[in-house]
Amino acid sequence: MDHFSSNGVDIAYVDIGSGPPILLIHGFGSNHAVNWQATNWITTLTEAGRRVVAMDVRGHGESQKLYDPEMFRPALMAEDAANLLDHLAISRADVMGYSMGGRIAARLAIHHPDRVNALVIGGMGYNLVIGIGGEEEIVAALNAPSLDEVTGDAGRAYRKFAEQTRSDRGSLSACILGQREPIPAEDLATIRAPTLVAVGEKDKVAGSAKELAALIPGAEVLIIPNRDHMLATGDRTFKAGVLEFLAKHGLS
Repeated sequence: MDHFSSNGVDIAYVDIGSGPPILLIHGFGSNHAVNWQATNWITTLTEAGRRVVAMDVRGHGESQKLYDPEMFRPALMAEDAANLLDHLAISRADVMGYSMGGRIAARLAIHHPDRVNALVIGGMGYNLVIGIGGEEEIVAALNAPSLDEVTGDAGRAYRKFAEQTRSDRGSLSACILGQREPIPAEDLATIRAPTLVAVGEKDKVAGSAKELAALIPGAEVLIIPNRDHMLATGDRTFKAGVLEFLAKHGLS
């Protein structure tokens, strides 16, 4: 991976392919390789003629690990995304984020509307506005001496995922506490980029896609059939829907 300094924080990224740029922002506890490479998103987009830029969010993957929740405020993570575009001299890009990455992408569209051409918010619905909750349980699970000592279903799921991705659990603990700040509905109403909200039909994490889309002017909704929060990520219906959306609204 390549690296750059975003206001003093080391951020890792890949820059693959040629054509109109799209920036990909992964979810909590994941990284670009798990969220976008292993699911064949990067291949799908490059074969569709796109330049793909995919970052490891601060605290994740090969980016710098941080242990203060204040370092994971959503506005700071959105600035990392904007700074990456600056670093690569990309004035405007399509942007897709999944779960926490959808939260970051939405903030990027709010705070830097000139940088976001078309926006895809995946794996995140109305809970973007009201919050998800359960952060303390997840922190306790991440910090437990072993998985055997974690009892709650949500905590066990996040602990297993953190171990599978070989993540720094201390950094993830700080991240989940820092990034949980909801986005006010009035801020979402300022988004002017064409927006697609894509959520799995069985997703119990995201909240309602339709309720979130109703807050963003002109937003479209894609319900990914028979998929939960994890399995929706690489679903072929999700990919087809995003490619169709980008064909209509994306950079060309």
